[in-house]
Amino acid sequence: MSAADQVQQLRQQLEELNYHYYVLDEPKLPDSEYDRLFRELQALELSNPKLRDPQSPTQRVGGAALSAFSQVEHDQAMLSLDNAFSEDELRAFDKRISERLALNEPLEYCAEPKLDGLAISLVYENGMLTRAATRGDGRVGEDVTANVRTIRSIPLSLRGDFIPQKIEVRGEIIMPKAGFERLNQEALAKGEKTFANPRNAAAGSLRQLDPKLAAKRPLGFYAYALGAVSETLAGSHFDNLQRLKDFGFPVSAELKRVDGLKGCLDYYQSIGARRTDLPYEIDGVVYKVDSIALQQQLGFVARAPRWAIAHKFPAQEELTILKDVEFQVGRTGAITPVARLEPVFVGGVTVSNATLHNSDEIERLGIKINDTVVVRRAGDVIPQVARVILERRPEDAIDIRFPGECPVCGSELERIEGEAVIRCNNGLGCAAQQKEALKHFVSRKALDIDGIGDKLVEQLVDANLLHSPLDIFYLKDQVGALMNLERMGERSLEKLLEGIEKARQTTLAKFVYALGIREVGEATASNLALYFKTLPAISGASLETLQKVPDVGEIVAKHLRFFFKDEKHLDLVERLALELNWPEIEEREQASLPFDGKVFVLTGTMNQMGRSEAKAQLQNLGAKVTGSVSKKTDVVIAGESAGSKLTKAQDLGLEIWDEQTMLDELAKYG
Repeated sequence: MSAADQVQQLRQQLEELNYHYYVLDEPKLPDSEYDRLFRELQALELSNPKLRDPQSPTQRVGGAALSAFSQVEHDQAMLSLDNAFSEDELRAFDKRISERLALNEPLEYCAEPKLDGLAISLVYENGMLTRAATRGDGRVGEDVTANVRTIRSIPLSLRGDFIPQKIEVRGEIIMPKAGFERLNQEALAKGEKTFANPRNAAAGSLRQLDPKLAAKRPLGFYAYALGAVSETLAGSHFDNLQRLKDFGFPVSAELKRVDGLKGCLDYYQSIGARRTDLPYEIDGVVYKVDSIALQQQLGFVARAPRWAIAHKFPAQEELTILKDVEFQVGRTGAITPVARLEPVFVGGVTVSNATLHNSDEIERLGIKINDTVVVRRAGDVIPQVARVILERRPEDAIDIRFPGECPVCGSELERIEGEAVIRCNNGLGCAAQQKEALKHFVSRKALDIDGIGDKLVEQLVDANLLHSPLDIFYLKDQVGALMNLERMGERSLEKLLEGIEKARQTTLAKFVYALGIREVGEATASNLALYFKTLPAISGASLETLQKVPDVGEIVAKHLRFFFKDEKHLDLVERLALELNWPEIEEREQASLPFDGKVFVLTGTMNQMGRSEAKAQLQNLGAKVTGSVSKKTDVVIAGESAGSKLTKAQDLGLEIWDEQTMLDELAKYG
């Protein structure tokens, strides 16, 4: 047998062993025999360099350590899930979607454990792994391909026939309990710091800049969904996961189809009783409407699909002592009481701080300093003070008193009628608000100034070089002082100044968002820009006019008017506008917009224009851009590797454009 044939045979044998071990959970050979075959293949490849292949099992680890992870944009947003913390909340979810679908019979759901790890997106082209990315903010994640290739349960190439040309598989990177215990024992033996829980261990391992270090960590993977795919696999979520299993992906053995609310609750009770016996950590159960057609009909809200929900296990609780309360000032001036606790281990982490939210919450709890309190991690994540153990209240318990003035700047505090929050209204005159406002102004979704992070903002404020966003554009005149800052070298300074100059080219929507006006997020800022077209029109709009803008109600309108009627704010905004440039938004009557009232859906990969830019351009021409195809959809714009949405559009006989058609149509209107 030739060396090439031996190599090919060994590769196939090792991949088959991996499949049986990780996917079928049926080891065919002892680990020692696997290792022998692996070393045999290594030796053959070393002696025959021409036979090396990036997809070989021996090439999972390689390459130099990275200096940083690059960012990648997901072809299809990685959304979060809404949570249910009680049976009533789950019942409301089931009722809500049944009514939306006008169904009288129980829905069929797919139930699966909610793995406590790190979400990952795996892209395969022509059956080969080409990219792995973290969730990030849902739109943009980090490229961790080199590290993911080291995880043996993730196939480098797909098995079987009829593999889609391009397929995105989503799942969870986890660290099994046994591997976590072993990792911590090794760390203790070396006198190194241990990990608090398997999730932190998995996340920390995946973000190692050196793939060789990541390869030493006992990471695992389970597939749980399809992302963008070039062709439809099956008509149900359950069947799609079975196809993924055939392709070589591990899928949880706990995956199950269930009928209606009762089936969901029975599954929840069953897996909850076996939670401690599972080989991995879970923090709840995920239910998904099994029918892909019904999923598409239900669609999405802003951050989550309507057709899925996470049913979380009850939060873990522990007793501790409230030692003190400190008052922190946020970006919008909100004064937040923070409980300083005697450290306690809750749900896998040590908790020493917890939010008390506001004065109403303190009154509701009836809490005092030195009280014994119950601390829980809501949804196994956010530490909260749940209640006070009044029987253990000591004689030296001290009442908690809200400050009468801002704890940072000493300004008078204000509580608006109908609001629970007490605020400092000194704005940028308050050092705490100043730093948080500046961090927001330079953040990626706002002005996106490359070279300025949170730590540098704090340094600049502390060094008296930055007081307001306007000062950012005059930092070029402070080169000497900047070079004196810690870790500010010539390259860092060059990057900072380049980032500031680049940020001068922005959009009206980004600028409005960057101002940090209360309750004005990205979507609201975009709607304001599209509706008013110019900054003076926004700043001068009346309460009544503001409420005509989509997504702007009475409260948001009041925040906008409060901000722009302040002369200091208005002066700052006008001076900032002189430093920035953004494209004009052409004035048109809403009724004359060419796509007014039309519903568009974008699907697939756009090569000449990003999805977000295309969406903004279409909205500017009056279109409503949604995430799901239905009979109400007017146009589906299909990029490369468009999948089930394109198929559904064809079945419904909808108008379909390719990317070039969209660009031609946009060009007609400038």
